Amino acid sequence: MRIAVLSDVHANLPALEAVLAALGPVDAVWHLGDVVGYGPHPDEVVDRLRRLGAVGVRGNHDAAALDLELAEWFNRDARRAIEWTAGHITPATRDWLARLPERLEIEGITLVHGSPRDPTWEYITTPSGARANLGAFATAHLLFGHTHVPGAFRDSHGRMEAIEPSDGSTLVLDARRVLANPGSVGQPRDGDSRASAAILDTTSSTLTWHRVAYPIAATQAEIRARGLPAWLADRLAGGR
Repeated sequence: MRIAVLSDVHANLPALEAVLAALGPVDAVWHLGDVVGYGPHPDEVVDRLRRLGAVGVRGNHDAAALDLELAEWFNRDARRAIEWTAGHITPATRDWLARLPERLEIEGITLVHGSPRDPTWEYITTPSGARANLGAFATAHLLFGHTHVPGAFRDSHGRMEAIEPSDGSTLVLDARRVLANPGSVGQPRDGDSRASAAILDTTSSTLTWHRVAYPIAATQAEIRARGLPAWLADRLAGGR
């Protein structure tokens, strides 16, 4: 199977549409949470994923859109955006978000947003952090998001190896345990403004990262038009 692996779409419909077009035909779409938050298109993004039959997990922004008390952990702009989101999403969007699990095992792979130890909130950013999570999932491989940075950690003969992929990089998924992040579709934070996603090929047992240009100005204009914080629009151009 050829599977699109998406994370942190953050209500950015132009980025999502560009990624789906660039990845081409797939057999399934998996998402790793934070479908909403920050961006101006929560209902549209959820509807698009619903129509695709996407399966996945709940992120911290998805959870906060359902329970604003969770937004106390957010910075000012993130909180303003999630308050706007919670006040504007339809009941159908709310119901779809509420049905997302915190973690999911599918095709022998574990899916989480943050980490297997703390699926909603923990960031995996270092080899030591990845190693500390090895005992928290049973599958050989794990897909996670939350950091908005594409990458992977591989347990290779007792050493946790950090992998920093570029556009087109392919990782062979062999017997070694791997924790991999496809990067963010809607708000990359690695200095590259292009949307980031990955293709999982279960036939060749590979994960390939892709960067996709999208009409950033269109999303920026929509953010401003909805009265969301200007910084959320500005940061998209710098991938930060």
